[in-house]
Amino acid sequence: MLILHIKQEIRPKNKYLFNVKKKFPMNKNKQDLQEIKKGNTGYGLLIENDGYISADLTQHNKQLKESFDSNDEWYVPKPFIVDAVFQKYDVKNANGRIYPEAVLKREVEKYQDRIKQRNAYGELNHPSDSTIDLGRISHNILELHWVGKTLVGKMELNISEGFRRNGICSTMGDSAAMLLLNGYLIGVSSRAVGSVEQRLGQTIVGDDLEIICWDIVGDNSTPGAKISTNGPEELEQYIESDDTKKGKTKLDEKLSRVENLLKE
Repeated sequence: MLILHIKQEIRPKNKYLFNVKKKFPMNKNKQDLQEIKKGNTGYGLLIENDGYISADLTQHNKQLKESFDSNDEWYVPKPFIVDAVFQKYDVKNANGRIYPEAVLKREVEKYQDRIKQRNAYGELNHPSDSTIDLGRISHNILELHWVGKTLVGKMELNISEGFRRNGICSTMGDSAAMLLLNGYLIGVSSRAVGSVEQRLGQTIVGDDLEIICWDIVGDNSTPGAKISTNGPEELEQYIESDDTKKGKTKLDEKLSRVENLLKE
């Protein structure tokens, strides 16, 4: 008797999702990985300047700055907690890359354990590798949650007693706090390792993504990723709504037509 085995192709629900069988090149050390620059594909370090913080981002952040400005004497709150926009899924960032919903949500869910353990920290500015330098830690993330397609949350800046009492900057957190209190806009940037591939004319991040941290930087590649000192309601203007709840975009419609043709 001849038995035929028919392999059925399973298509991912998310049009941007693709599988990478090899999670990590066995002959490579993560510390030796090179950054994948804009427009390139392959496996390496992924740096996305997707978020940012400012003194007018939310009401909470505004109150921090107003308290600082209104005091005749030097005043810095302790703990120094700010609201921030971190990243977005299914939205092309300044590097031209799209992070699929399922992939980014999975990594954020895994990151919640680090938040609980109070080691969800990041640096001021991106280093050129995948390790976190304890001497450059500027903040610790306290909370992350989704609003539509946008990842928002809170971070505590690692400020020193010298900065809190006298304004002397001796840590990376002190420098970030001083920039915010002066009203400057600063960015939030994800650091990760993973694959990038071209799919349906788009540059898509692969299923082997591993988030390392979110750093504080000078610019951002994710539209509307920022840090605020004024409260969550101020973040609304930077939040990307979920298109599935409102109607598809032109890009979604084109991709859907292509996928339907492939199925026929």
